[in-house]
Amino acid sequence: MTAPYSPDDREKVVAKLPAGLRQELKIRAAELGVDIKDAVTDGVHAWRADSVSRPQVDLAGGTSFATYFPTGLYGELKDDCKKRGVAANQGIAQAVRLWLDTHPSPRRLPRSTGARRLIFGNQKGGVGKTATANGTAQGLAEVGNRVLLIDFDPQGHLTKQLGYPMLDIDEPSLAKHMLGEGKGELRDLLVPIEESGFGGRLFLLPACRDAFLLDAKLATSRHVRIKETALEKALEPLEKEYDYIVVDCPPSLGYSMDTALYYSRTRDGEANYSSGVVIPVLAEDSSADAFDMLADQIQDLSEDMGIDIAMLGFIVNMYDSRKGYIATSSLAAWQEIGDPPVIAVVPELKEQREAVRLKQPLLTYAPDCEQSEAMRSIAQQVMAA
Repeated sequence: MTAPYSPDDREKVVAKLPAGLRQELKIRAAELGVDIKDAVTDGVHAWRADSVSRPQVDLAGGTSFATYFPTGLYGELKDDCKKRGVAANQGIAQAVRLWLDTHPSPRRLPRSTGARRLIFGNQKGGVGKTATANGTAQGLAEVGNRVLLIDFDPQGHLTKQLGYPMLDIDEPSLAKHMLGEGKGELRDLLVPIEESGFGGRLFLLPACRDAFLLDAKLATSRHVRIKETALEKALEPLEKEYDYIVVDCPPSLGYSMDTALYYSRTRDGEANYSSGVVIPVLAEDSSADAFDMLADQIQDLSEDMGIDIAMLGFIVNMYDSRKGYIATSSLAAWQEIGDPPVIAVVPELKEQREAVRLKQPLLTYAPDCEQSEAMRSIAQQVMAA
């Protein structure tokens, strides 16, 4: 693409922008085939020409962002910022936000098949299903997608890690709606994850302890004729409100896992690998045994129901090459499978544990750490499918 300004007639400008805004700019520019410096320049021109007062951008946690303006533009921008009573960093951030708002993602088209559905599952506990589902959902929301994150595990680790209370056993819940016992609308149970990096686009459906009873009740319920469809029927009213629905599943072989797997199937008219199962694993042998059980469950359900369920890939989580041969050889074994591929290797670092302890989203607590970048990489690969 030809730049509208001569590369020789530019000056370097260093500002401070929050990681989420920088990442959103990077992805949007790539989607539209625009150089980042040209996108920022266009945003600055639009901001200067816009007489309407723009909303303040939260710059907390901002880090250095370098770009190149046409010579003289930065001085003009600073003069405008002074007149409007805002700092230059705020003016640049507002200009970037304005450019993003006026240049929507080409992926944000109406979907006749509903929201894309990502199921994070593995029959082994402790492999990081919750952490990776949570981080991927954050990465998707950070770049402009509307995302619903569902805690489908009755242990409620996802809900607790984000600092929200589990639903009381006597309250409405996803499980009750699946069984036809829910009162009111399911959307009334959603809570917004309000950190600024997600722009009001990320919501959580909290866990409820009554989900421990879901398998047994589904087995005897007359509300749903085909048990495997119970989750889909409950979530169907919400699908048009979201681009992605991300489900953190329990380590289960029962009906509840069947409903999640069925929900992730490739629907009529949906592109292959738009939805499916993401499989977090560890670089050790017990994860391989658990994956074999999950693969068998997927195959049996696919054959019984006549459906296609895509396995989108492995996330090798909490990887530390310093653990030696067991870790490195196990990673190589996952990579050698090939189908599904390894879509990310997430390092074993302290930031994830700290974010959990502080009940904060990882991508806002430590936006620049290796784990956050891995989560963003997973989100980008999902969007590219």
